Amino acid sequence: MRRFSLFLFISLCLALTACGKGQINGHTTKTAYRSVKLLKEQVPPDNRVEFEVSFWTLRDAHPSDEEFLDTVDGKTPFEIIDMAKVVYQERKNTGFKGYEKYNSWEEMIAKFDKERIDQEKQKGSTKRETTRRNGTILYNLQVPNR
Repeated sequence: MRRFSLFLFISLCLALTACGKGQINGHTTKTAYRSVKLLKEQVPPDNRVEFEVSFWTLRDAHPSDEEFLDTVDGKTPFEIIDMAKVVYQERKNTGFKGYEKYNSWEEMIAKFDKERIDQEKQKGSTKRETTRRNGTILYNLQVPNR
């Protein structure tokens, strides 16, 4: 009986490890958001803001939950970033409001990185306090009303 319990425990651990392949679970919006929250911590620090902005750019580009979930399901953080760069360029080429002030994707991400750093350096604030206070950092992409 003890061997069976040990076998069951090891099997469970392997199954849970296999499920965390570094991809977004797009079965529901709740699981997609949860996946992003977990994946964000696994992405190299230099790419975290870019990943977050990319995810929300794709979310904004696909207003239908079904279309959005189909787009992000099974994608890795770097695939999400690549997809968002395409959306950015398409929007930039069509004169999307809010993107005219950036010459490139990299410039936009650099601005958001600086905003994140500034938020974390606010007097009397630590990263831990900021996270507890509001849980996320919002980026104003100036999306026009639909």
